[in-house]
Amino acid sequence: MTQDEFDRRFRDEQERDGEGVHTIVQEKPDCKGPIPGQQPEKPQGGGGEKRDDPSLSKRRKGTLTRIAVLVALVVAGALGYGVYQRSQRNQAAQRELENRQNLVPEVRIEKVKAVDTPREVHLPATTQAFDAATIYARQSGYISQRLVDIGSRVKAGDLLAVIAAPEVDDQLTQARAQLKQMEATLEQNQANRALANVTNNRFKPLVQQGWETKQTGDQYQYGLAAQNAAVDVAQANIIAQKAQVARLERLQSYERVIAPFDGVITLRNIDVGSLVTADSTSGTPLFAIAHDEVLRVQVHVPQDSALQLKPGIVATLDVPELLGRAFTGKIARTANSLDANTRTLLVEADINNPDRTLSPGLYGTVHFIVPRPVPVVMVPASALIFDQHGMQVATYSDGVAHLQKVGIGQDDGAQVQIALGLKAGEDILVTPPAGIADGEKVKPAPQKPVKEAKK
Repeated sequence: MTQDEFDRRFRDEQERDGEGVHTIVQEKPDCKGPIPGQQPEKPQGGGGEKRDDPSLSKRRKGTLTRIAVLVALVVAGALGYGVYQRSQRNQAAQRELENRQNLVPEVRIEKVKAVDTPREVHLPATTQAFDAATIYARQSGYISQRLVDIGSRVKAGDLLAVIAAPEVDDQLTQARAQLKQMEATLEQNQANRALANVTNNRFKPLVQQGWETKQTGDQYQYGLAAQNAAVDVAQANIIAQKAQVARLERLQSYERVIAPFDGVITLRNIDVGSLVTADSTSGTPLFAIAHDEVLRVQVHVPQDSALQLKPGIVATLDVPELLGRAFTGKIARTANSLDANTRTLLVEADINNPDRTLSPGLYGTVHFIVPRPVPVVMVPASALIFDQHGMQVATYSDGVAHLQKVGIGQDDGAQVQIALGLKAGEDILVTPPAGIADGEKVKPAPQKPVKEAKK
């Protein structure tokens, strides 16, 4: 039965019920008629009361029964539909679970290769001047001339300043005069020696012939020896005086401050009129000079790379403030001994700086191309699996992934050296799925075609 038929039948029943009530009201003996809007009163008394029609009550019960059955059918249909929908969802979830369990993931597989190409080592470094010196005063006095300032470019032997030291100049003049005096004394002694030699030669045969006494012969003989000694003394005095003159000339030369090598003046502590003192402990520093055409770069190399770095290996310096420029040089020297505290080797590289773009004291990064003593196994860093079992990689064989424990060596970021547990030629999963288990089935992902470069 449809809803429309049910509603129509229900209205018919209500109309019939209304007619029965109206008939009872009309048959009431003393009723003058029903009051509009008021329900008719039921007749009182036992003998005159009329009962409802039994057929009418039966029809009402049938209607209520049909309504209850209809409601029950609707509720049952709704419950059945809900159960059906839930069953469908459970079946779909079960199928999805089975699909996931039976799904074989696609993974990218690469063959492990032994790498023997040189590797690049990046280390922090600081630039230093190839030669650097602080120039002190070697002569006390006043600065009479200052010819350079901070930033001045000088050549070896250029005059930087002049120190006025009149005391030294006077001492040198006196020493030179004394030298001339000693040279004159030598000439005098040489003349006396010549005279004594002539006299001795004349009297020596006379003594032998008995014309002169032996006393006279001895007197002239030892007089000649005394003159020879006087000449030797004069010559020694001259040598000593020449040494004194040379010392004073050297002191006088210190009045002229000259550059020891080519470079740039990086420090100036004096001006004209400044008093400077020549002292080994409290001497006055005049200038600081640095040779920057070639720079020294000192690097502390870790032990894993120290043994491969030798003099002559190319070194490249990058400075953050000079992007795009690389300064090349070579390793010039090493300490040949590692620091026991840091396990590093001090390495010095000479970096060419012909245009003097670099300055001493800069921070940069030095790149060394280090040869490998033996081929090593390198894998992508993404192939490593680190979990509660340690460091592992997933190898591939016959459609199955196998977890293999490995020991890593040098880590270059994108590539990691495998020291233990893996050999060249094995297939590994480049990007293993999360939670992959040993023995899980996998299949290689199809290789993407390489696009040819446009000409």
